[in-house]
Amino acid sequence: MPILIADEKDIPTLVALMDSAYRGENSKKGWTSEANLFIGNKRTDETTVEDLIKKPGAIFLKYLSDKGNLEGCVLLNKKDNRIYLGMFSVSPSAQGKGIGKKLLAAADDYAKENNCFSIYMTVITVRKELIAWYERNGYTKTGKVLPFPVDERYGIPTQPLEMLVLEKHL
Repeated sequence: MPILIADEKDIPTLVALMDSAYRGENSKKGWTSEANLFIGNKRTDETTVEDLIKKPGAIFLKYLSDKGNLEGCVLLNKKDNRIYLGMFSVSPSAQGKGIGKKLLAAADDYAKENNCFSIYMTVITVRKELIAWYERNGYTKTGKVLPFPVDERYGIPTQPLEMLVLEKHL
C-alpha cells in the first residue's frame, strides 16, 4: 500500500494505533511495548495529535493495509534543515512485516524533498532492542541524553527514564 499523509479525520485511529503499539496489554503482542515502563494505557491523546497535524512544518505519514486499515504511522516535524521523527508506531499484529522500514524510507524521502540534511529522534535509553533496530537502519547515537518528559496523562514511569538522541545524516 502507498504511504499517505494523514489528516484530521485520521486522528482517532492514529491515537488508537500509538496507544496499542506502546501501552497496555495489546502492546505486549509486539516488540515495541513500553507497558512495563509505565503505569497507564495512554501514549498520546487526540488533542496532542490534532495540534501536531495543524502545526506548520509537521506531518504524520500513515501506512494502510490492503484492506485500508491503519497499520503504521510516523510524525515528521521539520526544524530548520533537519527533521524530528517521533510517534513512530506499527500495529503489534503487523510488526515484522517491513512496515517500519517502509515508513523510515518514506521519512528519508520526505527529508530529502524538503532539503533537510538529517533526521533525528529520541528513544528511551533502556529500550536497547529498539535502539539497535534504529542503528541497523542507519541511525547513530549522538551521545546526547535528555531528561524524560514526564506527563501523567500518558502514564507514570515505573523507573527513572532518560531519552537518547539518535540521528541519521542523509
